[in-house]
Amino acid sequence: MPTVNTATPSATAQASRPVILSIQSHVAWGYVGNSAAVFALQRLGFEVLQVHTVMFSNHTGYGQFRGQILSAEHIREILAGLRERGALQKVGAVLSGYLGNADTGAAILDAVNDIRQANPQLRYLCDPVMGDVGRGLFVNPAIPDFLRDQAIPFANIITPNQFEFELLSGTKLASTEEAVAVARQMRGRGPDTIVITSLATPDIAADQLGTLAVNGQGAWLVTTPRIDLHPLPNGMGDVFAATLLGRLMDGRPLPEALELATATLYSLVKGTVAGSRDLPLVAAQAQLIEPAARFAAQPLA
Repeated sequence: MPTVNTATPSATAQASRPVILSIQSHVAWGYVGNSAAVFALQRLGFEVLQVHTVMFSNHTGYGQFRGQILSAEHIREILAGLRERGALQKVGAVLSGYLGNADTGAAILDAVNDIRQANPQLRYLCDPVMGDVGRGLFVNPAIPDFLRDQAIPFANIITPNQFEFELLSGTKLASTEEAVAVARQMRGRGPDTIVITSLATPDIAADQLGTLAVNGQGAWLVTTPRIDLHPLPNGMGDVFAATLLGRLMDGRPLPEALELATATLYSLVKGTVAGSRDLPLVAAQAQLIEPAARFAAQPLA
């Protein structure tokens, strides 16, 4: 197993790191979207520019909430201000999640395109938040088409859960082998790296969940024990996408980044108090740096 450097980055190391732009939802109470991803990236030593697509009192998992979806115009204004300050020129990676509406997605792609003009090495991780097993689709009906037709071809990395991957690919996965084959087909549409979370195909044991990563060098599967929590906490995909991106931006190869991001999420979920709808992100923040559990990434053909 690779040796993991768990030391907190020095000030010099932090200064040399690229800035990450995170554009997704924000809640005043709880940990989803930017409220989860920004803290995770900061604990990994990254400066993060935060742009919110919605501002809610709490995440929708609680049923009732207040607040509003922010307009694409508002987001373009924030991005324009960052551009005028020279902040966008320092960005080495963009992370997007919950959009609110398709117009917001278009504003994000415009920003990514602008940054790529200055930095062709920019990494854009698109977490195509749309829905999940049990809850079904929980976003504006125009968003799946936008993600499938515009965002996914524009992204370097995507991190759908199995429900979202099947929606994007128009398939119903019957095995991990099929998941690898479909992911490789999807790579031909643009993204270099595809990571499928919450994978539960029939060939994965019922007491396990899979996380599958596919890029041009290979395919790897990490399986972790299912954790018996009802309900499961919200924000799991947001934390996973952020920590995966952070590890990749640290120069970790994909299999190692996959192991670390999966281990962090598993440890946080395992530490969640029964009945809570939020991960213990602050109380268990050590898991962001040095997760207690580690599961090997198994190479697949």
